[in-house]
Amino acid sequence: MQITETEDTELKKVGLELMFLTPEKCSNRNGITAVELARQLCMDVETVKKKLKVLYEHNIVRAIGINPKLWKFDEYNFQRMDEDDEVYMLLCSFDDVDFDRYFEY
Repeated sequence: MQITETEDTELKKVGLELMFLTPEKCSNRNGITAVELARQLCMDVETVKKKLKVLYEHNIVRAIGINPKLWKFDEYNFQRMDEDDEVYMLLCSFDDVDFDRYFEY
């Protein structure tokens, strides 16, 4: 899978938001809905769903339930990914990441 520049940005936003998600940021302790995630990221829900599907296909997010479907980052599978995987490299590239968005000091 070749990732384009636009997909990079959107996929990275969704992936990092899930990676650094804390229970306080979502209404359910088991994960976050695509709608909640889209609202937090100020992105279109359909775009978020497409990015979640990519992350799901790489086994780094889990879908829990059916309606609403909750999404949760899978740290275990992420740590076991091939380091040459495009999605892995994208999510490990922290050069342009504002960590203040994810952590409160």
